[in-house]
Amino acid sequence: MALEDAAARAIENLAERPDGPLAFRLAVQPAMAALMAVRDGLRDARGGRPPFGLQLAGSAEDRRQAWREAFRAPARVVIFALLLDVAYQLWFLRALYPGEALLIAIAIGFLPYLLVRGPVARIARHWVGKTGDAPK
Repeated sequence: MALEDAAARAIENLAERPDGPLAFRLAVQPAMAALMAVRDGLRDARGGRPPFGLQLAGSAEDRRQAWREAFRAPARVVIFALLLDVAYQLWFLRALYPGEALLIAIAIGFLPYLLVRGPVARIARHWVGKTGDAPK
């Protein structure tokens, strides 16, 4: 029963965030993660590296390096999102729910990065193939 109560509370708390205070971060932080992904996707294209998704599925060493980079690049955005959500919880909910804070931080900081980097690299690689030089 306690697990069901916690899940119901989490869903209710998460549903209130887009309309509540500090809602601007739900747009700004994914945008920052996407900008970092664009930067890294262009770097992938210039360096002739395989698409990011293939790096994640490649050999053990390639996979390890790709995941390390995937966590390092948006780390500031994720940490900032985590801190803001903890502040939000303490200030407005008067409680701390670490699982919810981590879920929000991953959703608005890490997932946008993973979703944007590969397509940007593919598009930039298409330009590299036509002009011989990557976009700046």
